[in-house]
Amino acid sequence: MIETRWHIVRHAPVNNPEGKIYGASDKPADTSDRIAFEALARRLPKDAVSVVSHLRRTHQTLDAIRDAGLPIRDPVIEKRLGEQDFGDWVGLTYDELRKRYGGAYNRFWLSPVSERAPNGESFIDLVGRVRCAIEGLTNRFAGHDIICVAHGGTIRATLAIALGIEPNNAIPFATENLSTTLIDYLHPEPGFGGGWRVRGTNIPAR
Repeated sequence: MIETRWHIVRHAPVNNPEGKIYGASDKPADTSDRIAFEALARRLPKDAVSVVSHLRRTHQTLDAIRDAGLPIRDPVIEKRLGEQDFGDWVGLTYDELRKRYGGAYNRFWLSPVSERAPNGESFIDLVGRVRCAIEGLTNRFAGHDIICVAHGGTIRATLAIALGIEPNNAIPFATENLSTTLIDYLHPEPGFGGGWRVRGTNIPAR
């Protein structure tokens, strides 16, 4: 049986002392936790395919894992694995959102899966584009280990896909910075239609 093994790491923390929503904006990561990166370098597979989103915090995180001692191929950059886009809300604090978008803000939190921030996307939208990316890369690199540095929303979307659950049931999954989520795709063969296996979620780096 052919297995494609995904090792999905959430990017390193973003310095955000003001508590602003950053979503799909291109904020840098804090990669100063050398011990955590060394732990990831020991745990993750060598010579795996690597995948990042277009946002630099994923590139910086992958570079830090490489610098900690893990041989990593140059990454595939997949924009569809970027974080959920919160549109006009990006750059605002939650208090600012309440003041500017009171009704829309309240509606969003009553139905965070299907509601969209103005000029943004819903979590359901995110699941749709992540599905296309994950399925395409799984087929492209069938039988390989894939190290993917991604985002909290992206990882929850991937779990919704792998577990075959409704998007609202994936929202509660914790996805801490530098944690790893492990999922495998078992490719179809005679008598078996293929399917996903989840081996672990939110595994801390150390």
